[in-house]
This record gives sequence, structure tokens and C-alpha cells, in this order.
Amino acid sequence: MSASFSSPSPDTLPVLYSFRRCPYAMRARLALAYSGEAVELRDILLKDKPAEMIAASPKATVPVLVLQDGTVIEESIDIVWWALGRSDPMGWLPDDGELRSEAHALIQENDGPFKSALDKYKYFVRFPEKSQTDYRQSGEEFLAELERRLEKQAFLLGDRFSVADAAIFPFIRQFANSDRDWFKSAPYPKLQQWLEARTSSDGFSYIMKKRPIWQPDTPGILFPDCPLTDF
Repeated sequence: MSASFSSPSPDTLPVLYSFRRCPYAMRARLALAYSGEAVELRDILLKDKPAEMIAASPKATVPVLVLQDGTVIEESIDIVWWALGRSDPMGWLPDDGELRSEAHALIQENDGPFKSALDKYKYFVRFPEKSQTDYRQSGEEFLAELERRLEKQAFLLGDRFSVADAAIFPFIRQFANSDRDWFKSAPYPKLQQWLEARTSSDGFSYIMKKRPIWQPDTPGILFPDCPLTDF
């Protein structure tokens, strides 16, 4: 399989504002890299957000995708749907309506209750109402659900990689990195294998490559700049 790919000049492309380590931005970059939908990538620093990004999206969170006609897509999962709607060479979007609904529900669970528990687990000193262990245990409800799925199949929706895997794994990675020793010894062997396969892929290495921080009044970087097939 080879993703569709073209290499126009960055100044003729949609603009993606991104922060390398943000899991929301990771999922957006992954979908764009997979689909081959080229953008002008503008990597930013969260402590020094450019005025151009804030003008496009006053909520001032990454990722933000600004299309050529001025349309702004400011939710990461909407960027994923946009990219896959334009090019989906390996069928990350399930054809089956029930599976597609299942993908939506699983991603909503990730982005809602699990992300809330993840933030409190990672930044537990900001949330003294409960202990870090309490917040971790709340997040483990989702980990256990994913483990049950992976005990029966290779990926979250079945036997092939899908949008659910792409959209969720950056957040599982962040949870695991909050206490790597704990995660390595936790009773989630299938989830650990699944995460390792995702984070050791060429596609993940590509989207996580360090790129120069964008400076105003300069062109961004063409992204992706090569066809990618390993995710």
C-alpha cells in the first residue's frame, strides 16, 4: 500500500498549528500523514502561542487546521475525520455502520472520562481531593476495557488497524509514561504489546520527529513530505 501523496509548495496548503508532544496534535498529524493530505505544518510552543493561531482559533489550543478557504477545524478528531474523508487508503474508517458507531463511542470515552482521569493522574498535585492512585484506578477502567478487546482481536475494533487505534493510542502512551514502571508491571499485557507496536512504528517516529519551531512571517514545513505506510 502507498498513501496518496503530492508535494506542493507549503504556501498553497492548509495550515496546521501543532505541538509535538500534545496527544491531540499527535492524532491529527498521524491521520494527515497516513492520508497523504499535505499541509503547511507550523510547530509552536505552548508558552509562546503565535497571534496568527489565536486569531484563527481564539480557544488557543492545538491542533488547529486552517483550510485554504478560511474554514477553521479546531478539534483534533474533526481533523482526523477530515483527513480520512479525503483519503483512506487502508480503510481506517470502518465500512460497517455499527463498527463506525463503535469507533465514535470508544473515542468519546477516551476523550471524556479517560482523559479527565489521565489529566488528574498525571498532574495529581493540582487535584488534592484524591490520591494519584485513586486517579490511576479511575483511568484503569478504560485500560481494562481495551485489554478485554485486545484479548479477542489484534486491534480495538477487530483484526485490522482502524481510526479508533489511531485516535486513542497517543493518550494511552501519555498514561503509560506517567509511571512507566507501574505500566510495565500492570495486568494489561495485550495493551502493552499494542502500545509498543504503535510507538515503535515508522509512522509514529515520523510524526514525532523534532522540527523547527515556526516563526511568524516565514513559511511552515511541508507535512507529510514523503509517503508513509507503517502505522
